[in-house]
Amino acid sequence: MSKFARMLRQAFTVARRDFTATVFTPTFLLFLLAPVLMIGFGAVGGIGAQSIVGDDSQMKMVVIAPPAQAPVLIETDQQLRTLFPKKSELAPPPLTIEAPTADPAAQARAYFDSDKFDAAAVLYGPLDKPEILYARRGWTEAQYLTQLAEQSLRAQKLGKAEPIATVTQTVVQRGQGSPTGRGQAASIGVFAIFFLTLFLSGQAVGTMAEERSNKVIEILAAAVPLESVFFGKLIGMFGAAVLFVLFWATVLINATRLLPPEVAGSFPSLIAAIGAPTYAFLFIAYFTMSYMLLGATFLSIGALTSTQRELQMLSLPITIFQMMMFGLALAAANRPGNWVETVAQIFPFSSPFTMIGLAGSSPVLWPHLLALAWQALWVAIIITVGARLFRRGVLKSGSPKRRSKIEATT
Repeated sequence: MSKFARMLRQAFTVARRDFTATVFTPTFLLFLLAPVLMIGFGAVGGIGAQSIVGDDSQMKMVVIAPPAQAPVLIETDQQLRTLFPKKSELAPPPLTIEAPTADPAAQARAYFDSDKFDAAAVLYGPLDKPEILYARRGWTEAQYLTQLAEQSLRAQKLGKAEPIATVTQTVVQRGQGSPTGRGQAASIGVFAIFFLTLFLSGQAVGTMAEERSNKVIEILAAAVPLESVFFGKLIGMFGAAVLFVLFWATVLINATRLLPPEVAGSFPSLIAAIGAPTYAFLFIAYFTMSYMLLGATFLSIGALTSTQRELQMLSLPITIFQMMMFGLALAAANRPGNWVETVAQIFPFSSPFTMIGLAGSSPVLWPHLLALAWQALWVAIIITVGARLFRRGVLKSGSPKRRSKIEATT
């Protein structure tokens, strides 16, 4: 067996040990369900923010008009509401038609002091010269009432409120992804790799420190080369990350079957320029490289720390570094062909984010083969440098000092 094959076999032995010790624990189940907790906290925060901003369900629009004009106003309102998606937040609030009193102006102002509902906007007066009062939050509703008065007046002059034109609408399926769809596919890929790497790779920081505290690393270092230990631990943690991704990917794929047809029909437009199968393969490859690069770096940094306090102090710089790489990749996506894109593609830690964005917007394949080889080379470099620093720094500091030749002769 060659030296490389032996080191690889030892690395997979360490990986199997770390994978088993990580996955077959109750803590991993909590980690697997962590997105549910995040969504729960986000929902609670959204409910709290909505309660602070205010509930718009009590808002109404009021039109003060004679009963004879009510049918035309109601039918015109129904036609105008077809311009808004059903159950959309952009749709105007309900419309109420009230008969005028002796003083319509005072009647209109009185609705803003009502404790039964919140008046967003009130229209009164003749339709050719209407008066509209609106609250601070009712500018959009005031514009809607303006168009309601205009279209109702046209309907009165025509003698009917039904549409004059007969329109036929047909949904067209694109044969290929649109430029907007390709840009969305690129952005989704960049954000997905960034989120997964940010969420999963940070655990590598505390792995070596834990092994140092219980003296297991010294036993492993005496049995196998440190390069195999580092690479094995990286593979073991990546295996746990893949299990996490597969679990939630299965959940999301099955959840899309429950979406309404009009929502599910919008996904085919998100077609990457390089093709869906190739894009899926490149997404997996770049996620692997991104995790390996950042995981190897964090593993090496964590190996040089000796206390939990040092690890906690490292968490903020690590997060800032990941955000910087994400920002550099987004800057490169917004400046195609610029030197920023070249720098982001060459710099190893931002290269996976930038290249998955390129896969969504460009059909050229050869840059990805070159980028994956470049990133794999840097993974090997980081693992080798981290192992040597650990060997010369940590392990050497714990060994007894060598005696000089003069002391040995005496």
